[in-house]
Amino acid sequence: MLDFLLSTEALLALTTLTFLEIILGIDNIVFISIAANKLPENQRAKATNIGLLLALVQRVILLFFVSFLVGLSEPFYTFETSWFRAAISWQGIILLLGGLFLIYKSTSEIREKMEIPAHDEDNVKSKKIKSLSNAIIQILIIDFIFSIDSILTAVGMTNGLSENTNHNLVLMIIAVVISIAIMILFANKIRTFIDENPSVQILGLSFLILIGFMLITEAAHLSEVSVIGQTVGAIPKGYLYFAIAFSLMIEFINIKISKNKIKAK
Repeated sequence: MLDFLLSTEALLALTTLTFLEIILGIDNIVFISIAANKLPENQRAKATNIGLLLALVQRVILLFFVSFLVGLSEPFYTFETSWFRAAISWQGIILLLGGLFLIYKSTSEIREKMEIPAHDEDNVKSKKIKSLSNAIIQILIIDFIFSIDSILTAVGMTNGLSENTNHNLVLMIIAVVISIAIMILFANKIRTFIDENPSVQILGLSFLILIGFMLITEAAHLSEVSVIGQTVGAIPKGYLYFAIAFSLMIEFINIKISKNKIKAK
C-alpha cells in the first residue's frame, strides 16, 4: 500500500485530484456560506465547520458505494452486431454515465456562469433557515448535489492506477480529506481568490470535460467495444495530468502578469 501511495503516478494523481476537488468545492463553499450567513453571527462558523465535516463523511460513504459498483467489472450482457460489439458490465455503465454527466454538468455550469452567474445563489438565498440544524441539513443537501461530480471525478482520475481497487479507494479518500480540510481552514480565502480570478473556476470545469471524455473512452475500453473491427484503446492518464499541469502553469502566469500590470498603473 505504502509503495503505491509513494509512487510518482499516485502522487501526481493525488495532487491533481486534490486541486480539482477544491475547485469543485468552490460553489459548495459559496452556498454553505450563504446558508450559514442566515444564522445568528455566533453560529455561522459552527454551521460551516459542522457542515463541511459531515460533508466529508457523506463523500467517503459515497466513495465506498461508487467504488463497489465500479468494481463490478464482469460483463453481464454482450451486445453484438455485424459492425459493433460491446461486453456490458456495471463498471462500464457507471463510467459511461459518469462521463456523460460530467460533460453535461461542466458545460451547463460554464453556460450559466456566463449568462446567469447568480442564479443558483439566488435560489439558496430564497430559502429561509430558522435554526442551526436546519442550516446543517440544507448544507448536506447542497453538498450531496455537488458530491456527485466530485466523486465521479475521483473515480475517473484513479481508475486503473492500481489493480487493487482498495489502493485507488484509499487514494480517493486521502484527496477528499485533504480538500475538505483545506476548505475548512481557508474557505473565505479560497472563495475570495476564485471571485478575483473566475477564470480558474472555468479552467477547473474545462478539466472536468476532459475527464468526462476520458471516462467515456475508459468505459468503452473496459467493455471491449469494437466498431467495424477497431477496438477502443485506453487513454494514458499521463497525458491528462500533463494537460492539467500545463494549463494551470499558463493560468497562474497570466494571473501574475495581470497583477503586475495593475501594480504598474
